[in-house]
Amino acid sequence: LSSRWETCWFKVELRVPPAWAGLEVHFIWESDGEAMVWRDAQPVQGLTKEGEKTSYILTSSLKETEPHSLTLYVELACNGLFGAGKGSMIAPPDPDKRFTLSKAELAVFNRDVYELLVDLEILLDMAQHLGEENQRSFQALYAANQMVNVCDVTDPATFPAARRLAAGIFSQKNGASQHTIHAMGHCHIDSAWLWPYEETIRKCARSWVTVVRLMERNPELTFVCSQAQQFEWVRCWYPGLYTQIQDYVTKGRFIPVGGTWVEMDGNLPSGESMVRQFLQGQRFFQQQFGRICSEFWLPDTFGYSAQLPQLMRGCGIRRFLTQKLCWNLVNPFPHHTFFWEGIDGSRVLAHFPPGDSYGMHGRVEEMLKTVKNNKDKGRVNHSAVLFGFGDGGGGPTQKMLDRMKRMSDTDGLPRVQFSTPDQLFSALEKESSQLCTWVGELFLELHNGTYTTQAQIKKGNRECERILHDAEVLSALALARGGNFQYPAVELQRLWRLLLLNQFHDVLPGSCIQLVVEDALRYYTEICKAGVQLQGEAVESLCGELLRSNRSNLESAESTLVLNTLPWDRTEVISRIGPTGAEILALVTAPSMGYAIAREPVLPPQLVSVTKREDGSVIMENGVLAACLDTMGRLTSLRLVHSDRESVPDGCPANQFALFDDIPLYWDAWDVMDYHLETRKPVTSLLKPLEITQRGGLRGSASFCLRIGERSTLTQEIILDAMSPYLRFLTQVEWKEAHKFLKVEFPVQVRSTNATYEIQFGHLQRPTHWNTSWDWARFEVWAQKWMDLSEHGFGVALLNDSKYGASAHRNVLSLSLLRAPKSPDATADIAQHQFTYAVMPHEGSFQDAGVIQCAYNLNFPLHVVPAGSAPCSAWSAFSVSSPAVVLETVKQAEDRAEAVVVRLYEAHGSTAVAWLQTSLPVREAMLCDLLERPAEGSCLPLEQRGLRLSFSPFQVLSVLLVLRQ
Repeated sequence: LSSRWETCWFKVELRVPPAWAGLEVHFIWESDGEAMVWRDAQPVQGLTKEGEKTSYILTSSLKETEPHSLTLYVELACNGLFGAGKGSMIAPPDPDKRFTLSKAELAVFNRDVYELLVDLEILLDMAQHLGEENQRSFQALYAANQMVNVCDVTDPATFPAARRLAAGIFSQKNGASQHTIHAMGHCHIDSAWLWPYEETIRKCARSWVTVVRLMERNPELTFVCSQAQQFEWVRCWYPGLYTQIQDYVTKGRFIPVGGTWVEMDGNLPSGESMVRQFLQGQRFFQQQFGRICSEFWLPDTFGYSAQLPQLMRGCGIRRFLTQKLCWNLVNPFPHHTFFWEGIDGSRVLAHFPPGDSYGMHGRVEEMLKTVKNNKDKGRVNHSAVLFGFGDGGGGPTQKMLDRMKRMSDTDGLPRVQFSTPDQLFSALEKESSQLCTWVGELFLELHNGTYTTQAQIKKGNRECERILHDAEVLSALALARGGNFQYPAVELQRLWRLLLLNQFHDVLPGSCIQLVVEDALRYYTEICKAGVQLQGEAVESLCGELLRSNRSNLESAESTLVLNTLPWDRTEVISRIGPTGAEILALVTAPSMGYAIAREPVLPPQLVSVTKREDGSVIMENGVLAACLDTMGRLTSLRLVHSDRESVPDGCPANQFALFDDIPLYWDAWDVMDYHLETRKPVTSLLKPLEITQRGGLRGSASFCLRIGERSTLTQEIILDAMSPYLRFLTQVEWKEAHKFLKVEFPVQVRSTNATYEIQFGHLQRPTHWNTSWDWARFEVWAQKWMDLSEHGFGVALLNDSKYGASAHRNVLSLSLLRAPKSPDATADIAQHQFTYAVMPHEGSFQDAGVIQCAYNLNFPLHVVPAGSAPCSAWSAFSVSSPAVVLETVKQAEDRAEAVVVRLYEAHGSTAVAWLQTSLPVREAMLCDLLERPAEGSCLPLEQRGLRLSFSPFQVLSVLLVLRQ
């Protein structure tokens, strides 16, 4: 058949021989591509050889009244359960791969022989896996031996006696103390991975229609299913199947879990993105099925942020299931059932299925492992088994069910009951008094390369998070200012859902094939284009008069409208294009979440000076910072002018690029191994030495160019703006490497055993030493917009606009810039890259020095629009009295068009009281949860100073503001 990703349709005309009356008849189909059987224009059965599904049951007992002739259609996808890799599963897809149909026939299925074989399999597995010291293993072995003796394969009349021997073993029951396993059908479907998004839609249909067929024949089967996006795909593309699923959801057998739009990455999305995963997911499940999920379901993600427990609790979830930490390369995680406590103190009940898998097959060996491997024996006596083929879909099979039915209560084996997440967690909650608590992040000691792989996806994610933030802020302000502005709720939801889809745990981490990368980048482009248009429409509504007075002649605009979407006043250097096409710089002040007109030139207390010394080095100063750069662009000195405190150690220049060999054991796009650190090579090949590019005034800069490795080049402009507390590094890389890892290093004159890293709505500390295996396993970690190394009274922060991989060992801060893996995408990161990072030395703590605010400023530039000469005073929509509290989000409420929701969090790790001031016409204010449901007695008094809000460390608060019409 044809090559990968294509589809072939087969028309299959069947005639069942009349002689098969009363027999079970199957349509057999064996191909190495995934197939779907269609009957009467509806999908009826998924068929995948890899998923052990090769037959469609036409009838369980052929009756005369049934049609003996019928027509089926088989849709054959030219990809297997795991895509079309060349030679190995994670290899890039093979462009020449061909797919074979090896069997298509009608057959009589002998149910009696099948049942006999399953009996024998269970008995022999008991004999093998219970061990010689266990008498039950011998009882099972002897029973199996007797069955062989009794059974004559040519005489079906002997089968019942053989089966009675097996039943005698299976019916001997357990004592009351035996462990109970809660078995749930499961089918992990990666929303994209070794196949594109479009193929996932068909994988969902093939897998779920198979589950529906199994449910028709097995009334005890329950099936858990996450990812609202996948339900939405099936709703749109397979409405008939979706109706059947809705029916089984109502019956409590097809069980939506997770509460998120997709099973997202657990480290890299921003705090607000994580909130939206739950908001979109839970609202979808409520609207479609009349209920929200009570458990967060994320079995296959590469680590879990320490802010997740609070976000779960805010979305109506107190239970959490994963298993990924069993993949730890260094330290086995010490629990399977425990309380997980986040950075704010929120706790959820966490369960890791002790069989260390989400794709079990219902075998005796797996049930015994589930009990033996359980690290919380004695504390709890219940655990989960998730059974069904997964990753590429497939799901449960009849044989898996039949195995476990025989183990429902058999002496020597754990009790196996078909169950639900609610039954499992309810049983665990009753036994929870002795459980341990794990505080902080659930860090996966593997797949650390996913913080850096596919840099364009990482950049697209950060850019789109910014664009949607700004579009919502500006749209909400335009809505609140009145007029005819229509808040673009439908379009914003569409764009958010695209962004959330790209945060799936094989897309944002970069562990996907080239086809998926192309899809993801196309979605980011769409979000950027549409999001910028929404911003423009909101600004037009908000400031139309100011802009209209200038409509006729934009080139000669006398003044500039500056909009600030962040919740503090900002004084910064902006640039705009003047009448001649040249760049014009201006120092402007913009009020908190508002706008101002910049007319008269404003001068800073001190202009920037840039001077070149005889040895080729360059000195840059702005009254706050003084930097000295050598000819290779490395910082040999970085001082705070006021205190003369030096940041860079003698003889250890900062902004030092380093290249590492990067050859993982297997998971190429996923892993960076600790041994890469032994291959460090400083980048020292200079193509163009440092030259001054802007001589000072409001902005000074100098640029240089390096050769990296064999074929790559790096060009960097180092920029210092008037009044800026940080030095920026605007970086462009033409990257053409293979299995190399590029980092930039900042040795600093600071001593501390811990470095601080921003995470979602907060920060945490990680050690800068490798005392224990737990410390050493975190040689490569992740951060959001900043990291900081501080001693008492002084520190240095590293800010970034699109990077996530980082490390701090001893006194060296490192930012991971680019990788070059070759599978599953052979072209990963081979491209032109542009990104910015900044270094910020500071006195006092990073909290008091404003590092958090500066990182936001770097990521959320001011909006600059040419304006006319109409008079206008500055306007601020919101401000917050405490620097410890960040107003992160302003949006229209989901269910109340006349209300806005604002989300704030405590960022310093302190107990704080903050006044939220607003110039919006607020009629009523109340606290609500992350799903925007007001709590009882949550009304806030509207006082002269605004709204008084109390925060505990890292607490996230959402406030619903009802506006006067």
